[in-house]
Amino acid sequence: MFISFIPWIVYWVLSGIEEPIGIALGLVLSLILLTPQIIKKEINIFDSASFLYFSIALIGWYILNIDAFIEMSGFLGYFTMFLLAVVSVIIKRPYTLQVSKRDYPRAYWDNPEFIKVNTLITMLWSLIYISNAFLFQYSPKPLNVIITNILIVIGIILSIILPGKIVAYSVIRDLNKYDWRVPLKQGKTRGTNEFDVIIVGAGIGGLTCGALLAKRGYKVLVLEQHYLVGGYCSAFERMGFIFNTGVESISGIWENGPITYLLNKLGLNKDDYFVKNTERYIYRGEIIDIPDNYWDYAKYLAEKFPDEKDNIFAFFRDAWNAYHELYSDVKKWGVPLPAYLYIKLYGRKALLEYPRRKPTLSRWLNKTFKALLDEYFTNKDLKVLLTALLPYVGTKPEKTSALSALTACLGYYMHPNYFTKGSAQKFADCLKNVIEENGGTILLEHKVDEILIEKGKVYGVRVGEQIFKAPIVVANANAKNVFLKLIDKKHLSHEYLKYIQSLKMSTSAFMVFLGVDMDLSSYPVLIKNLDEGYSIVINSNADPNLAPSGKASVSIIIFANYHDFPDRTSKEYLKKKRELTEKYIKRAEEIIPELSKHIIFKDAATPKTFERYTLTPEGAIYSFDQSIRTKRPFFKTPIKGLYLVGASTFPGGGIEAVVISGIICANDICNWKI
Repeated sequence: MFISFIPWIVYWVLSGIEEPIGIALGLVLSLILLTPQIIKKEINIFDSASFLYFSIALIGWYILNIDAFIEMSGFLGYFTMFLLAVVSVIIKRPYTLQVSKRDYPRAYWDNPEFIKVNTLITMLWSLIYISNAFLFQYSPKPLNVIITNILIVIGIILSIILPGKIVAYSVIRDLNKYDWRVPLKQGKTRGTNEFDVIIVGAGIGGLTCGALLAKRGYKVLVLEQHYLVGGYCSAFERMGFIFNTGVESISGIWENGPITYLLNKLGLNKDDYFVKNTERYIYRGEIIDIPDNYWDYAKYLAEKFPDEKDNIFAFFRDAWNAYHELYSDVKKWGVPLPAYLYIKLYGRKALLEYPRRKPTLSRWLNKTFKALLDEYFTNKDLKVLLTALLPYVGTKPEKTSALSALTACLGYYMHPNYFTKGSAQKFADCLKNVIEENGGTILLEHKVDEILIEKGKVYGVRVGEQIFKAPIVVANANAKNVFLKLIDKKHLSHEYLKYIQSLKMSTSAFMVFLGVDMDLSSYPVLIKNLDEGYSIVINSNADPNLAPSGKASVSIIIFANYHDFPDRTSKEYLKKKRELTEKYIKRAEEIIPELSKHIIFKDAATPKTFERYTLTPEGAIYSFDQSIRTKRPFFKTPIKGLYLVGASTFPGGGIEAVVISGIICANDICNWKI
């Protein structure tokens, strides 16, 4: 900013002593600033406006004999700057944005917060400029010089201070609003039915939080309405065949993975609970077996799409760097940190340094996955293959944030993804066991009817006529159920309730479960038919113990809309369920010939089934819609002592994601002293 002012400083100083050479020097200096910009084709609007002004002033003074450019140098100069600032804001190209690009790396430039800050600072400077213009014109010397210089100094100071404060404020609004703290004393004697922490719901997010807290010495109670723990991460057995209720692939199990962090903290061995997946895509009728190695997949795609070879390797390299920049905080905190926690744990200044510390990741922020892919590629088929795992987000590329795609899709190629060994239920049960082995209590078939609140603070929950007390309640349930059913609405503002009601549920699924007397060991565990839009999971290929010897446990998974299904008790519902089951068995038979002739056991689950067993509205498998515009509820609520974990809050749906939510909650309860 100071560099751009140099031509003006020289001009005003010399004009103040009535030396017209100041105009010429201003022109020369502005040309010196502008020349490298012209060469680089990155012209700064402020410097170009300065050059234009001094060019006109030179003509006006030396050719047209206009005295105003010397006698009214202050007024004309500042008024010109005022017009420049106002016009740049109107055309949405605030001039300080271009000036700021000299001081900040490219990673900042497209960030909406960076643009917003520069818009505000440009508006601030426009007020200073118009004030200085009239001060120069109507205030006596040398008072006008003193005051205008003071205003310029104030502007410079605010330009230094405001960016950090504005960005930090916009990021931590919710944190500031709800960053209460409920101190807990480990080992404090509690009475009957009194606990340090009560967890409502035994999904993986709640179990993660409960296991970490119990391990750290807190008295934990988990209340679950179902007869099993795990939520969507559970399983059932029929005729010797074991089926997961949805979990097919789990990320976050690598050196810096959050699930690895959790297992290490709990003293568990990943090889006891997880086994590596194998995966195949079917696209345009072609079979594509996905290599184990990330770079081998890049080589495969480069051979398949030779015209995009350089772009493919550039994309895979950038994705790798962005992913590992994101996960660099896991070793210390257990999770990749969202911006508001980054500020909380590292300070406001650290947020401004974020793009410097994580330059590649910063270029992935605030973009859709489609927009990012379009920056690298033109081939549509290549883009389809790179979006093959978007079902793990549940949104289309144009509605998916690049960051979500990075973690929930591309991350599965970078490090091995896993299937649950011994079923998803075994993993959920191991977290249950940790809680109980460390003095915690888990009560199944205990549906919470009310979260109890007094003077804006939780003090427990009610199950039927039974009261359980605790200063902290962690809700591992869908936020709509929590705020619209379990809490008296008098404790929440109208605005907050309206926000919760406005949240759109995510997609649901239709699943077919098949036990077959076939040896399917020659197939991979996961088969994704990108042409038809469904997946086949051969559970027993990941773990042979999930089916009787020589037989196979098979699941077929398809996205489904809750509202497409009639009432669960109606004949129409049963008919639709049967028709869809047979339809997708026939589809699967195109991949696994004669599958229908070897079925021993057959069942199916609809969105209504998922809603029945999990109580999640509309049987939503990712809780709320995960498109880029959806703002999930903050993990700390307007009620002091009430937390959210699970798919309702950051970072969303998926096993790794809800584990992250549980780690964040447990760490916050411990005031991040871990």
